[in-house]
Amino acid sequence: MSDTYSTIEQRVSYGIGLQMGQQLASNPFEGLDISAVQAGLATSFKSEPSAVSQEDLEAAFNEINKRMQAAQEKASEAAIAEGKAFLDDNAKREEVTVTDSGLQYEVLKQGEGEKPTVDSTVRTHYHGTFINGEVFDSSVLRDQPAEFPVSGVIAGWTEALQLMPVGTKLKLFVPSHLAYGEQGAGGSIPPHSTLIFEVELLDII
Repeated sequence: MSDTYSTIEQRVSYGIGLQMGQQLASNPFEGLDISAVQAGLATSFKSEPSAVSQEDLEAAFNEINKRMQAAQEKASEAAIAEGKAFLDDNAKREEVTVTDSGLQYEVLKQGEGEKPTVDSTVRTHYHGTFINGEVFDSSVLRDQPAEFPVSGVIAGWTEALQLMPVGTKLKLFVPSHLAYGEQGAGGSIPPHSTLIFEVELLDII
């Protein structure tokens, strides 16, 4: 690769292409044609006439936007139904407590220390997964506890932390409306995701 792009100019040009490719890959649509993207880029860069009329371009963009919106709505409906079914089933387990908000939790270890308030800052270890078991974030795997204000996290965590004496470890089952809701979180947590956390309260700072 380094022999192919041997000059500074070639490497920077290639890097620009990599960045553009990453942006496209982060929000792709079915049927994306990289060769057509390259042709459009070259046309624009050379200030040549477009091979496709503005009217046809606008119609095509509108159609793709409609398809993407429909696919997103379908995925959201599936995520909502899947999360509800999981939580309904999980709530039947004897060891699970369900709060008025819909938060579910299971006590893995009961601590005896002080409980934080909404104004506290805490140090925790946590392991976060989707309901299919896929890990999306984990201070445990990083081997680095996390510190944050109780009021500065998702609603499910804010509620749960105030129930936890220091030393307590809970398994939280967090409905979407107490997590990241219909927006999700960047590219890591899709909209309407029900989340599972094992959270250990190490200390109140």
